Amino acid sequence: MERLKTKFKNLGLHRAFVFIIATSLLSAFLLTWLTISICVDIRESIAPTGVYITYDESGNRIITPAPIPTAEEQQLANIVESIQYILTILYSSMAMILSSTVFYRCKLKKPIHKLQASAERIMNQDLDFTISPDGMDEMGQLCIAFEKMRVQLKRNNQELWQQAEERKRLNAAFSHDLRNPITVLKGTVKLMRQGIQDEQTIDRLESYTLRIEQYVEAMSSVQRLEQLSVHPKAIALSVLQSELQETARLLAGTKKYSLSIPSAGEVVLDHGIFLTVAENLIGNAARFAKSELSIEVVLENGHLLLKISDDGPGYPPALIENGPKPFETASSNSSHFGMGLYNSQLLCEKHGGNLILENQTPVGATATAVFQLSFKP
Repeated sequence: MERLKTKFKNLGLHRAFVFIIATSLLSAFLLTWLTISICVDIRESIAPTGVYITYDESGNRIITPAPIPTAEEQQLANIVESIQYILTILYSSMAMILSSTVFYRCKLKKPIHKLQASAERIMNQDLDFTISPDGMDEMGQLCIAFEKMRVQLKRNNQELWQQAEERKRLNAAFSHDLRNPITVLKGTVKLMRQGIQDEQTIDRLESYTLRIEQYVEAMSSVQRLEQLSVHPKAIALSVLQSELQETARLLAGTKKYSLSIPSAGEVVLDHGIFLTVAENLIGNAARFAKSELSIEVVLENGHLLLKISDDGPGYPPALIENGPKPFETASSNSSHFGMGLYNSQLLCEKHGGNLILENQTPVGATATAVFQLSFKP
């Protein structure tokens, strides 16, 4: 019985409707036939028609006409005949009504109720539920599609919330780090109004004005990164090798560097994003390295790993534990606001990967940028 129920639940709407209609019409036909047979017998018993054929002792056939029914008998026979016609029409009508009702209750009622309730919860911003189909018919497929939409909406809401939180934190960090330069500028302007003006005051004014300009540029770069689209395309590894070689030569300065990358083949990734991340990480490693840094490209499980190592003091434990944050740096260089690692992390995530920061033993640090190859945004 359960097997039949499951089979009926998985039956398509069209086939289920045809099956219910056919069953109902067959039942109506059988009832009509039975009703007509009973009504004919009753009518014949009340007001018989036709003739009676009998045989005498000699074998001669005797034909006797049926007795003429009385007016009351004929009226009662007519009533039975009317009932026969009424029941025949009633059976057909009831078959259509019953088939529609059974089809709605068995195939439509529960899925429609689920979809209505789900739509109301979604309109009320409640996405913490699941929509389970009762069968694999068209309504079940619609419930599955609705569930996929709910999951995607929940994922989108979570991403929007994370982006909003990240933007709030970024703006808070930006506002906090602007307080000191603004305070210094206000004090410098006050001194100039008082006539206290020397070369040091002018230098301070120029330095902090430049610092605010760099803050604004850093913020603008983050805004552009959040809106950046990924456009992967095939590029030869030999091209990446020559570009990394040139970038290292320009950024490493007098420090030694080594480069390891497969020279044959090609990969599918966003060329611009890869170069931006490479420039950020190589520049960061060159700034903190004591004497040398290394660059390594590894292809692994559908990902490209760009590893930049240096022999510097390493990353602060908080940076490794919490990840890169905007406007945070361990360097005393005020022109560097920790945006390189943060931007690189955003770009790696945009490309389906991530940024991994590690310290080496006994000294040194490694930043590994992971890019998903053939990434589909």
